[in-house]
Amino acid sequence: MSKNNQDSSLNTGLSTITAPMQLDESKLKNLVADALAQAKKEGATQAAVGLNIEQGVSVSVRKQEIETLEAQQDQGFGLTVYVGKRKGSASTSAITPEAIRETVTKAVKIASFTVEDEYAGLADADLMATECKDLDTYHPWTISLPELIEQAQTCEQAALDVDARISNTEGSSLNTGQSFSLYANSHGFVGEQKNSMHSMSVSVIAELDKNMERDYWYSVARDAQDLESATSIGKIAGQRTVNRLGSRKISTRKAPILFVPQMARGLFSSAIGALSGASQYRESTFLLKAKGEKIFPDFIDLSIQPHLLKALGSANYDSEGVATYARDLVKNGIIQGYVMGSYSARKLGLKTTANAGGVQNVLVKTSNKTQEELIKEMDTGLIVMEMMGQGVNGVTGDYSRGAAGFWVENGVIQYPVSEITIASNLKDMYQNIVAVGNDVKRDSSLMTGSVLISEMMIAGE
Repeated sequence: MSKNNQDSSLNTGLSTITAPMQLDESKLKNLVADALAQAKKEGATQAAVGLNIEQGVSVSVRKQEIETLEAQQDQGFGLTVYVGKRKGSASTSAITPEAIRETVTKAVKIASFTVEDEYAGLADADLMATECKDLDTYHPWTISLPELIEQAQTCEQAALDVDARISNTEGSSLNTGQSFSLYANSHGFVGEQKNSMHSMSVSVIAELDKNMERDYWYSVARDAQDLESATSIGKIAGQRTVNRLGSRKISTRKAPILFVPQMARGLFSSAIGALSGASQYRESTFLLKAKGEKIFPDFIDLSIQPHLLKALGSANYDSEGVATYARDLVKNGIIQGYVMGSYSARKLGLKTTANAGGVQNVLVKTSNKTQEELIKEMDTGLIVMEMMGQGVNGVTGDYSRGAAGFWVENGVIQYPVSEITIASNLKDMYQNIVAVGNDVKRDSSLMTGSVLISEMMIAGE
């Protein structure tokens, strides 16, 4: 086959994946309804079905050559049944009547072997979502193969062109995908959602005096029109990499720490994990029974906002069909409640917070200060740009992670630093938050600006 003909055939195949999904939704709903009916016939007192179809394209290039080009098409069907208080689950990757019938039978059979659990069962029927808004989460990107490759190449080249000291590249990648999900249960609830997700990233390596440094940049969005340009992503990645050249070690000391937004998210995700229903009923959390406690300073608010348009975590209902709603998780520094699905809520004697399957969008209240203003306010301290390791203990709150970033004196960045460890306890870190910047990126379901903490231990030389 000639190269032109080969490109043509690949384009034809890719166009069916990047174009809007063509689904017989009526047929899929009938399959789900039949599965629920069969489960009831075979003895299930309650049942829930989840059906997912995903498709997408990804390309990666390195030194302007294509390393990988993949088209993905995945699907799955899962069923959970309850026979009284006994639970059984089964799944299949084949969405056919025959495969689904076998899956239902297996799930009911499995339930006969499990022990009774008084907390098992669907979420209460009166909590099911009755209205599904258009959350603007579906924006398929119809793009040809040559355009896809060109975008990735442009991104990488823009990074390489930043500085002659950028001597190597780990490559650039571009991904575009879309999905359809259908959830239904024996309460009569049926919900469906279409989502799209697009991302572009690049990572390069710079060298100075035989010492090498690596850095990256990326962009993620529901709508490809909201992605940063390929050139911009490349330039930022290149500049970030060059800025790390000549990194030094620093002596052990206590100092203020500024976490950039990508690093600051982990601080709040640790709090959310500690407030999860499972952590609470297992009593394996440093925020045990923390509702009503003042954990953060007065100016810290964390709110769950599941209905933001185009946001990465938006959803009308959780994985149990419970209607999502906006609420405060932290208000004026005080814990307002927990993050629960129906099972953990029952274990705690509480009501589900519509968070089965996780939280939706979490917004951290920000000040009107820029990152540059926070650096000046810090005066002398460390900007954390990267962290290594998983040294966060969710039971005790102890925090110790490898880090790299920039040392600041008199409010001005002096030089890059590496091979250090920062340590404290999360409760102390939360209380010592000085400010949250307004430099928020919407490339995550947890949205925060930079976080300035008054003091942490830095272990260096």
